[in-house]
Amino acid sequence: MKIEQIYTGCLAQGAYYIESNGEAVVIDPLRETTPYMERAAASGAKIKYVFETHFHADFVSGHIDLAKETGAQIVYGPTGMKLGFDAIVATDGQEFKVGNVTFKLLHTPGHTMESSCYLLTDENGKQTAIFTGDTLFIGDVGRPDLAQKVVADLTQDMLAGYLFDSLRNKIMPLNDDLIVYPAHGAGSACGKNMSKETYDTLGNQKANNYALRANMTKDEFIKEVITGLMPPPAYFPKNVMMNIEGYDSIEDVLTRGTHALTPEGFEAAANETGALILDTRKPQEFAKGFIPNSINIGIDGGFAPWVGTLIPDIKQELLIVAEVGREMEIVTRLARVGYDHAIGYIEGGFDAWKNAGKEVDSIQTVSVEEFAAAEVADPSIHILDVRKNSEYQSEHIQNALNAPLDYINESMLKVDKNKTYYVHCAGGYRSMIFASILKARGYDNLIDVDGGFKAIKESNKFKVTDYVCPSTLL
Repeated sequence: MKIEQIYTGCLAQGAYYIESNGEAVVIDPLRETTPYMERAAASGAKIKYVFETHFHADFVSGHIDLAKETGAQIVYGPTGMKLGFDAIVATDGQEFKVGNVTFKLLHTPGHTMESSCYLLTDENGKQTAIFTGDTLFIGDVGRPDLAQKVVADLTQDMLAGYLFDSLRNKIMPLNDDLIVYPAHGAGSACGKNMSKETYDTLGNQKANNYALRANMTKDEFIKEVITGLMPPPAYFPKNVMMNIEGYDSIEDVLTRGTHALTPEGFEAAANETGALILDTRKPQEFAKGFIPNSINIGIDGGFAPWVGTLIPDIKQELLIVAEVGREMEIVTRLARVGYDHAIGYIEGGFDAWKNAGKEVDSIQTVSVEEFAAAEVADPSIHILDVRKNSEYQSEHIQNALNAPLDYINESMLKVDKNKTYYVHCAGGYRSMIFASILKARGYDNLIDVDGGFKAIKESNKFKVTDYVCPSTLL
C-alpha cells in the first residue's frame, strides 16, 4: 500500500493518492488531473474511485475531469443536493474495496451537511489512517458557517452542533494510533487555528486540539468554534456550486486562457470586451511600469485567495500580464478557484507592450528612509496601513489609518482623492494590490512604502504603538 499526500501551499490544501495492488483512489483532487494520472501510470495502477469529503468552497475540485479521463467513480457522502454529474452517493458506513485495502465512509456532518471522512483499513485488517477533509484539521476543526451560504435554513450554530456530535460519535472513539490526514493546513480560510503540520496521530489531536476536549459540553464547543470566525471570501459559495453542478473541462479553460496576443491584439481585446487586466508580476516590477488600469496580484504571494477576495465576479473575463513562461501556471491557478474566463495573455509580457510604444503608467515607491524623512518634514502626513485589522491592532505606526485590503470597497471610502497617502502592509505584497486597485479607480496620490511594516519596524525611525481598546481609556 502507498499513501501520498499532495500538498499545494498556495491553497494550503492536501489531496491524497492511495494505491494498493494495482488499484488507486484520489481524495479531494485539485482541478488539474495530470499529477494524479501520472502517478497511476508510473506504477501501472488504475484509479478506481475519486473520493470527495464534501463540496469544497475554497477550490474547484478535479473530480469531474478525473472521472472522465480514467473511468473512476466519484463518491460523495449522503447529500440531498442534485448533482450535475454521475456519482455514487454513499451511505454512512458504506465500504469500498481498493486492491487489498478497504475504505469506510463515515458521515460527519457539521462543516457541511454532506461532509464525510474515509477510514482506511490496510491489507492486514488494521485501521491505519483517516482522511478527514474539513471535519478535523490538525489543531482545529472545520468552520461551521459555510453551508449556510448555500442552504438557507441552516445556521452556524446548527452546523456547529452537528459537528460536535460527528466528532464525538464518529471520530473520537477511533484508535489513538490512527494517522489523521486533513484537507487543509495553516493558511486556509476553512478554519481559524490550523497547525502548520499537515498530519498527526488521532491520539495527539485528542490531547492537544481544543475542539476535542473530552470534558467539553456542546454549548462550550459551539461557542468556541464560532468565536473569532472572519467572514469567508466571497467566491466560496460560487466554488461550492461549481463543485455540485459541474464546470468546463480544464483543458478548454487552459486553451482559452493561454491564447497569446500581440500588444495590438491585447489592447483591442481590452477595449472590446471589458476584460480586467490582471498583472501577476512582482510588486516592485509592477510599480516601475504597467498597462494603465491593470491591477497587480503577484503570482508569488497568496495569489488565488486574493483573486477570489478582490474580483467579485467569478465569470469576469481576464487578460493576463505575466513573467514570460508562467502563463500556464497562472491560468491553472485561476482555474483552481473557479476563475475560468481568462481570454489570453500578452506575448512577451509587459516589455512587449512597452517596446510597442503603448501608454504606460506607474506607482511611486519610496524606501523606509525616504518615508521617514517625509514624516519628519511633515508629521501630519497621511499613512494607510492595509493589513488585516487584527495585525493593525497588534501594533502599528502611530497615527496610521487602518484600511484593510480584505475590505477594499469599504477601505476606499476612507481615502480622499485630493490627498497624498503613504501605503504599507506587512511586506509590500498587499500594499501594491491596494495601490493598483485604487489607481485603476482614479486615485493618483498613493505612494507605496517598500518593505512594509517589517522594514518600518526594523528601521527604528517611527513611533510604533500597540492597539489600545477604547474601553481601557474610561
